[in-house]
Amino acid sequence: MKTKTPLTGHLVFWLIVSTILYFQVFFGREPTTLYAFATRHGFASLINISIFYINYTLLIPLLVKDAKRYGMYVVSIVLLILVMTFCKLGIESIYSNFFLKAIDEAMKGRYAEVAGYFFFNMFISGFFVVASSLIRFASDWFGNESAQKNLIREKKEMELQFLKSQLNPHFLFNSLNNIYSLAYQKSDKTADAILKLSEIMRYMIYESNDSWVSLSKEIEYVQSFIELQKLRFKDGAAVEFTQNGEIDNQQIVPLILISFVENAFKHGVANDPENPIKINIIANQKILHFSVSNKKNSYNKDQMGGIGLYNVERRLQLLYPDRYKLNIVNSETHYTSELMLDI
Repeated sequence: MKTKTPLTGHLVFWLIVSTILYFQVFFGREPTTLYAFATRHGFASLINISIFYINYTLLIPLLVKDAKRYGMYVVSIVLLILVMTFCKLGIESIYSNFFLKAIDEAMKGRYAEVAGYFFFNMFISGFFVVASSLIRFASDWFGNESAQKNLIREKKEMELQFLKSQLNPHFLFNSLNNIYSLAYQKSDKTADAILKLSEIMRYMIYESNDSWVSLSKEIEYVQSFIELQKLRFKDGAAVEFTQNGEIDNQQIVPLILISFVENAFKHGVANDPENPIKINIIANQKILHFSVSNKKNSYNKDQMGGIGLYNVERRLQLLYPDRYKLNIVNSETHYTSELMLDI
């Protein structure tokens, strides 16, 4: 992007200049032989191009951008215009048959005054100085804008990677605690819990590396997590899981739903049939409605939410700006998370 934008600006500028020169030569009253054209416009074009790129590549970078020596820059521009104008007049005096005549036919062969012609050439030189300055400042501005956007994007990607990297250890830490509890009790469910954990970790490590995953796979992952949690309890966990709407062919950011479910099992009562953990998913072509509600565990002194919900809300801010609504209801007896996502 940094090279493409200035190159485009240069091509457009020189195309316009060439078009003006084309109409002046082929629709005007100037000599049209190849020698006349090369002599009349070749030297002047080389000088004008030199003015343009001396200012563009040397004076502006060295005196304006780096040193901030604006007075020296003005003096250098004046000297550049004067030197190049004298070069033009020197060349034109050698080929006086083609120069120093102000529009041959209109002036009927009379020679223009040298002073007037000198100032006319200074004006042309000044035009190329102004044009090169405008193109340089415009390209630098667009380049800075592009660099700034790249920095913001890179910072966002780094933050997302950091947030995502926190999910796996956080989930693994909690799951290993659960499996340790089963193993400590010498439960027959320990082997099943380890197998279920390996399936879940396979999804987290491999399949969730993409920026987007299918909604159906994300829901399967949530269901596998629920099954893993049920192994903690002798009679299973009390969970009401409902799913409605159009699940297939929908895309979602991976690992965006699990923290709400994990939070319910960690801080809520999961073995009370009269107050089950309620997980509801409703999806259509535009909106995903996801809610998790649980009875609060009065013996759990950990702060509700914790790193998991902070993590997921920050990811929502980065990945779904102005496309999500998160509502948390923390009553005396129940904790409810409700997410509406524009998918």
